[in-house]
Amino acid sequence: MSDEDPLARCYDAHAKGLFAYLLSLTHEEEDARDLLQETFLRLARQPDLLDAARSERAVLFRIAHNLAMDFHRRRTVRDRFLQSQGAQDSIPFAPAEDPDEAAFRAEAARALSDLPPEQRAVVHLKLWEGFTFEQIARVLEISPNTAASRYRYALDKLRIRLRRWVENSSQTTAGTMKP
Repeated sequence: MSDEDPLARCYDAHAKGLFAYLLSLTHEEEDARDLLQETFLRLARQPDLLDAARSERAVLFRIAHNLAMDFHRRRTVRDRFLQSQGAQDSIPFAPAEDPDEAAFRAEAARALSDLPPEQRAVVHLKLWEGFTFEQIARVLEISPNTAASRYRYALDKLRIRLRRWVENSSQTTAGTMKP
């Protein structure tokens, strides 16, 4: 008998097929990876799930399928909420007296509203609510790593867009100034 960890053996034998299946259900690599991880976490927490199984593979695919269906149900509810929040035309910044600052804040608000709902939600919870990635993960039912990566991607998009806006504003201002 081998000293190999049964969970590791099971992962090595089935992860590739499970990932392909989950990817076909979610159409998103990140979501498929999260669900694959959750499948094996469930197995790690309840190793007896395979004890009476006639087909280890069938049990794993059933677990993965059920997790994917739960994920889709939660995602549908969450997406409706995020869309309703995104539909509100509110500026998350305090009003500014200075016209240049007011213009920048308005552009920042537009840039935020143009982010994908998943990224916008993470940015809001992190910056305006002061949540940790762990707390964001619980609220949005995603992993802390997913929350952190969505935040990082959102900040990159905001940085690029706002830098372009500032550069264009500076060029416009410089072009209208008289020597």
